[in-house]
Amino acid sequence: MTPPRIAIYGAGMVGNYLGGRLHAHARVRLIARPPIASSLNEHGLTVSDLHGYRQYIPAAALDIATQPDAARDATVVLVTVKSASTMQAAHELADVLAPGTLVISFQNGLRNTADLRAALPSCQVLAGMVPFNVTQPEPAHFHQASSGTLVVERSKALAPSLLAAFDASGLRLQQHDDMQAVLWAKLLINLNNPLNALSGLPLREELAQRPWRQCLALLQREGLQVLQAAGIRPAQLTALPMHWLPRVLSLPDALFHRIAARMLAIDPLARSSMWDDLQAGRRTEVDYFNGEIVTLAKSKGMRARMNAHIVALMREAEQSHVRWEGHALLKALRDAGSVA
Repeated sequence: MTPPRIAIYGAGMVGNYLGGRLHAHARVRLIARPPIASSLNEHGLTVSDLHGYRQYIPAAALDIATQPDAARDATVVLVTVKSASTMQAAHELADVLAPGTLVISFQNGLRNTADLRAALPSCQVLAGMVPFNVTQPEPAHFHQASSGTLVVERSKALAPSLLAAFDASGLRLQQHDDMQAVLWAKLLINLNNPLNALSGLPLREELAQRPWRQCLALLQREGLQVLQAAGIRPAQLTALPMHWLPRVLSLPDALFHRIAARMLAIDPLARSSMWDDLQAGRRTEVDYFNGEIVTLAKSKGMRARMNAHIVALMREAEQSHVRWEGHALLKALRDAGSVA
């Protein structure tokens, strides 16, 4: 089979990791912002994972670009920009992509695929989901810090050559019929992202502490209540059904560690993407996580007070970098949830 021509549009943490893994099995072009492109040209690209995989690609072997026109000859475009940049990316791609080009959104959030479809009506646009955390331990080194299998919307547009390239790279694409259920489930898990950012702790250390897990359990319970009112049933992405997670998260430390040890199968230094955004002085994606719960609740005549409180705290943190202790945030969330 002819290797697919894949453009990674928005090559940042996730995009560079996917591009590095696919490099030996497809013709990959990394389309990145100039600072990232400069780093890749200086250092080359290193990708690794928590299971011991590691690969270095010299800069001379990389195909790096910074302009939208570089996606023109791609047969597949993987969109990995932040959710707030989706419409900009869509309009840029609309000017260059040929009809029938396959576009896969590997982004956080719920609405990106619909936005891309609206702007790219002649393309085949599919929803995708990246379940694992990617960190950058050093310049141009992107590390998969937790486990999980990529999920993509089931479609005949997924050519055998593309599926084979992902398989060969060690990143199997699991096809799913109901991607909205998958994306809602991922969003419920991602409700921990702002908690991790507010804690200032590595993910594994944060989740090892019961007060932080109880905070997450409160946010997830509220989210599940809103989804139930909306008739939305999230997919099962973990060993446990989603509605069991809040109860398990609330268990005492010793019992939680016994029952859910796999939830802590995370590199010791891994942190959430929101923590990365705070450190870089960027606006976070909290509106596309907890904010979606708040918006859906309003549409059903409900109030998602605890998730709304987290949105407000993250907006404050973007300005002041305030860190919270688990017990203090737990009390704040309970107080917010008990307001009449």
